[in-house]
Amino acid sequence: MDGDSWKNRIVVGITGASGAVYGYRIVKHLAASGREVHAILSEPGQELLSMELGIGPEEIAEIAHGIYTNRDMKSQLSSGSYLFNSMVIAPCSMKTLGAIASGVSSALIPRVAEVCLKEKRRLILVPRETPLSLVHIRNMETAAMAGATILPAMPGFYHGPSTVESLVDHVVGKVLDQLGVEHDLFKRWGDDHRSRDT
Repeated sequence: MDGDSWKNRIVVGITGASGAVYGYRIVKHLAASGREVHAILSEPGQELLSMELGIGPEEIAEIAHGIYTNRDMKSQLSSGSYLFNSMVIAPCSMKTLGAIASGVSSALIPRVAEVCLKEKRRLILVPRETPLSLVHIRNMETAAMAGATILPAMPGFYHGPSTVESLVDHVVGKVLDQLGVEHDLFKRWGDDHRSRDT
């Protein structure tokens, strides 16, 4: 890519928290929007793609510009000199969150997140865990104070979802909003909605 075209380059990390569908659909929608998507899969993330969706890395490779394992620390993505716009980790496991919050970059996903924070690039974390311990909450606070956006996988219901996919896409759409990517994945709150408070 030449000039400012790197601004369309987005990294998506998929880790071992349940909810691999979030990462998969984010990759899919970003690629469909013309973004250059680089996907990093942790081993547990790959297992959950298989377990929850019945797909493997090859399906991600078909739609992403590049695909990497979490052990690939020699990847260009690990260097701050390699330009990309943003990173999304979806789902973000509590292990990955803890590594990011403590600055431990012993794998590619937390290393790229560290690059985002130190280079002041957009980092969006989509944790999917419940209930949350105080350790989890404090790690989220630390990551947020360092510059990350914490976007939990908490779908809304005001758009009248009728399928699991529509619930998933509400969260995916919220991620795309943060990235400035246009979409029509859910019906936005507007004149056709009225407050139920009286």
